[in-house]
Amino acid sequence: MSEEQTNAATPRQVQKSRNRRAWSVEADAEVSAALRTLAAQPWLVAGRDDEMIAAVRRNLDAVRDTFARLGWPLVVERDMVRLRKSPPVRRIAWAATAPSALTCSWFFLLVAAAEAMPPKVGLGQLVTAARAAAAEAGLPVSNDLTERRAIAMALRMLDQRGVVEEMDGSVDNFVHDENAPVLLAVHHTWLSHVIANFADADPSADPAGWLALVEREPDAARRMRRRLVDDTLVHVADLDEAESDWLSRRFRGDDGEPLAAAFGLHPERRAEGAAFIVPSDAFRYPYELGPLPFPTPGTTGHAALLLCDAAALHGARATDRPGWRCLPESVVISLLRRWGGQFGAGRGGWAREDVDNPAGLAEKVRGLLSGLDLLRTDYTSGAGDQHGEPQWWFSPAAGRWHPEPSAGAVAGTWITPAGEQERPFNPSHSADPTED
Repeated sequence: MSEEQTNAATPRQVQKSRNRRAWSVEADAEVSAALRTLAAQPWLVAGRDDEMIAAVRRNLDAVRDTFARLGWPLVVERDMVRLRKSPPVRRIAWAATAPSALTCSWFFLLVAAAEAMPPKVGLGQLVTAARAAAAEAGLPVSNDLTERRAIAMALRMLDQRGVVEEMDGSVDNFVHDENAPVLLAVHHTWLSHVIANFADADPSADPAGWLALVEREPDAARRMRRRLVDDTLVHVADLDEAESDWLSRRFRGDDGEPLAAAFGLHPERRAEGAAFIVPSDAFRYPYELGPLPFPTPGTTGHAALLLCDAAALHGARATDRPGWRCLPESVVISLLRRWGGQFGAGRGGWAREDVDNPAGLAEKVRGLLSGLDLLRTDYTSGAGDQHGEPQWWFSPAAGRWHPEPSAGAVAGTWITPAGEQERPFNPSHSADPTED
């Protein structure tokens, strides 16, 4: 506690704070790997994830104890492990990289239809039942190519979870031929685990109220633990009073540090925020940490790095969010157009479609950086105009990387590769980036 907090606290509160013991768990490299894997991949299914399922079983008490600190139940069955995570706090950012709304609708329609299907069923029979469920729910059915693509993507998502699996034939063939012979296996015992979070409300009548109930977590400490484990970083500007208090008193103390250690991570605290850092020797492939590696090769990744650097050097400062830098969307597109001409299109340069369409490339970069919470966009100009062009606000952590992609930093790690000089959080340069 700070001196002011101690003076305001009762003797019992002060004594409780002093006597609090740091939580700990018996975690070794295998436990940490299992925790990180489940945090990024909440479904483990037999035949695909046998080694990790065995590791979870060997260390079940430690794994369950750690996830209990986050309020995430762990279901362990004979041939399946399911971590029931809470909804992400940054709903909009996660939606930026989520499947389309149409795909998500068909995902749940197929789940509803699969419940009444036999253990082995033809794809056509399952889709017919799902379309009947759509009609019953008042949802439109078009039977067109877009719909078939959404159904195929939804089936791949179910296959990833081991709920509905391909036995014979390919779901891809269904996109162009509704009568393609495809045999599926339905695992009925796993259908009940598809929906991880419930609320005593009607999502169709009041979706916002239902989401608010599902996402509700009154305990500030648990909210902070979840965000640090499940997000790239936590920005101080986003926290309420109780969360800020936890960050200042317990991030490096009896709560945050042992939790980071259990996952094999290192706590890092800055004035603008905090993160759990993943050491580069803790993973073999970047995708093991989540769906958004960064930095990453390719045109979108390179353009994102260059924009982060341009914002750090030339972006306007935020008055209410220390360390955040802003570039108007018109400047972003202008920079991408200039860099496209500089690097050229084709072999050794950027993708031709991105060079020819800088606005489209900007959307790809927006999706990547928004999903990492390194970027937020709004329509508020410095003068408070709510009707101006979109403003790209870059997180202080966006200045963490050099423009050149490096294999040492990946999504969710907030790290600097060994031997590389760390970038400052608050660059002091200010200029017009289009006049370099």
